[in-house]
Amino acid sequence: MFSNTSEFKESFLNRLEMVCGKSFSESTARDHYQTLGNMIREFVSNDWIATNERYHAAKGKQVYYLSIEYLLGKLLRQNLINLGIEEIVQDGLQQLGIDLSGLEELEADAGLGNGGLGRLAACFLDSLASLNLPGHGHGIRYKHGLFEQKIVDGYQVELPEQWLRSGNVWEIRKADLAVKIPFWGKVEVRMENGRHVFQHLNAETVTAVPHDMPVIGYKSNTVNTLRLWNAEPAQFPFHDDILKYKRETEMISEFLYPDDTHDDGKILRLKQQYFLVSASLQSILKAYRKQHGSLHRLHEDVCIHINDTHPVLAIPELMRILIDEEGLDWEQAWHITKNTISYTNHTTLSEALEKWPIHIFRPLLPRIYMIVEEINERFCQELWEQTPGDWERIRSLAILADDYVKMAHLAIVGSFSVNGVAKLHTEILKKREMNQFYQLFPEKFNNKTNGIAYRRWLLKANPKLSALITESIGSSWTYTAEDLAKLLKYQNDQPFLDQLQKIKNENKQRLADVIFDKNGVTVDSTAIFDVQVKRLHAYKRQLLNVLHIMHLYNRIKEDSSFTITPRVFIFGAKASPGYYYAKKIIKLINAVADKVNHDPKIGDKLKVIFLENYRVSLAEKIFPAADVSEQISTASKEASGTGNMKFMINGALTVGTLDGANIEIQELVGGDNIFTFGLTADEVLHYYQHGGYQSLEYYHHDYRIRQAVDQLVNGFFPDVHNEFEPIFDSLLEENDQYFVLKDFASYTDIQRKIGEAYQDQLHWQKMSLTNIARAGYFSSDRTIKEYAKEIWKIKSL
Repeated sequence: MFSNTSEFKESFLNRLEMVCGKSFSESTARDHYQTLGNMIREFVSNDWIATNERYHAAKGKQVYYLSIEYLLGKLLRQNLINLGIEEIVQDGLQQLGIDLSGLEELEADAGLGNGGLGRLAACFLDSLASLNLPGHGHGIRYKHGLFEQKIVDGYQVELPEQWLRSGNVWEIRKADLAVKIPFWGKVEVRMENGRHVFQHLNAETVTAVPHDMPVIGYKSNTVNTLRLWNAEPAQFPFHDDILKYKRETEMISEFLYPDDTHDDGKILRLKQQYFLVSASLQSILKAYRKQHGSLHRLHEDVCIHINDTHPVLAIPELMRILIDEEGLDWEQAWHITKNTISYTNHTTLSEALEKWPIHIFRPLLPRIYMIVEEINERFCQELWEQTPGDWERIRSLAILADDYVKMAHLAIVGSFSVNGVAKLHTEILKKREMNQFYQLFPEKFNNKTNGIAYRRWLLKANPKLSALITESIGSSWTYTAEDLAKLLKYQNDQPFLDQLQKIKNENKQRLADVIFDKNGVTVDSTAIFDVQVKRLHAYKRQLLNVLHIMHLYNRIKEDSSFTITPRVFIFGAKASPGYYYAKKIIKLINAVADKVNHDPKIGDKLKVIFLENYRVSLAEKIFPAADVSEQISTASKEASGTGNMKFMINGALTVGTLDGANIEIQELVGGDNIFTFGLTADEVLHYYQHGGYQSLEYYHHDYRIRQAVDQLVNGFFPDVHNEFEPIFDSLLEENDQYFVLKDFASYTDIQRKIGEAYQDQLHWQKMSLTNIARAGYFSSDRTIKEYAKEIWKIKSL
């Protein structure tokens, strides 16, 4: 495209006139962003086409990754880094008086995800392309994503996310590849030539239109595809109320996770899930048929991976296509289906294992329900043959039970691989949560510990640290994350450790500027930046963090001799719109912030900051600035976590329970370079099974706990009447199901040790360096190599 700055500038100015129809002097920053985005997309189009042709010619196995979320973040600079042209472009723009960082600010974060699930999917796509592996993503093109979070008077307010307001420069709409998706109606069965033929009549049809985005590998020639489906009305719908039909159709790709506290919301979510899998499978199989003629050997050439339970309807949908459209018999279709589909489980929370009421499922997806019913019948028959008369076992394993369709059960029965996402998580699935399925299908279960697209979190988010690493150990680490271990030889190198500290301080000052700009609060960048950013959920225990802050505040107010290492506690989190308890926690964090930040007696000893609308581009400013990474979920509840890995690779030290991937972090860095506390997973599970925990005992016997918990309801927050009663009740009346009070003393002790450790800055920097050097294991490249070799059986091309 261009090998030097002059070529880039000439190309850019020509392009600008063509795209915008105006001269450079009349152009705006938005014009510059659009021009550059178009140039990059066109630049990669040859590689994009070549990649697809390479896969086609090789006739090797390909994987298609189905996920309801993709948390992509901004793509402009990441694409420039991956193409190896960041410097040329930055210099060329600078000579034209354009600031690349300013253009980045114009790009919206693609609003396609919520938390770890969607970010993992984005990291996996990055690694697939960077490792030259034939793997593509399929998702939904949400017009408004999750929501934009505003904090008004301390409360979360949800606004539609307008990420598509100025279009999406990276996508190409492919109307010629649109497919039809049927809902409602009824299924007629008739005999033809001795076999059953199923016809879906009076269906309400929706059109799914693909928008393709290039996924550019890091300095590879591979450009894979993320295909996002948009819901549009069919051309000639048979519908009494056309406007209602249009509105209901467009809602399918309007928002991620619509509120499903009522049946209408449940119907919409289930529509979204079927919309995603049906569109994706029709598209995948059409391309496969074109190349191979029939689908008889599909499982040998294609793997369809379902990221959590949202795309599980891929199993009955594939059966539908094989039986109804290809004319295969049940046994043939089932053999192909269960050898094509692999499934990642992301949770041990039983309430998070999806299930759909049959009274909603059956009328909305009549043919799919028939297939699920048949899968269930045959599966239950097998169970009966193994243990005749054991109705309880059959009921607990059945896919259809208690008036529900159980999606995780369908996923396990209809796939060839079930993986957890951290060693502990997989063991809990095997031994407890899914033990009966593990006994049935031990060969299906395996572990793939999560990883992160570490190049984004270092090269893009922390360029100064990246430059120091490259200067010290060379650039091989940008391809092979494990090479970060070479940094260990600098453990006792004072100049290197000084540089490390200098970079951290600069990143902290940059975040302090963001905090002042967004929240109007001045924070001391020499204080400990103690950060908890993640989805807001009771098991992630933002509440434990807040109660500890309240305790520190109380101590400072009551005891003039009490000293602490100054702290800035930073939170970022969105609560699901219907999750009222989580919204109360957000209000509590903000109420505490209000109290602490305006108390002259506290001064700079404590500051509490809630950064609104937490998203990838904000995370890129937070991770490099953090000193302490809060990973304090109730042990056994967090499947893996990936925020813990992003903090670690940026040199923050983890304070955490022995949960999820925290355990693997501890194994890598050693117990001296992490701060652990609290109950273990076995202890938590023991309490759940045998009881014995009484939160009231901790409330009565620990003055610190009683004081902070009482402050939720005793007028300590004068402007909010009864606001925090649900939190108070959850801790005492409902016996604190996430062991916040049980772990409080242990958490307070470890926090004191963190404050003491931070006093010795030289030792702190050595601990920080150990974390960076050992973080290479948590590269999503490593995770994807394991998936590719052990599950998907795909090879680098």
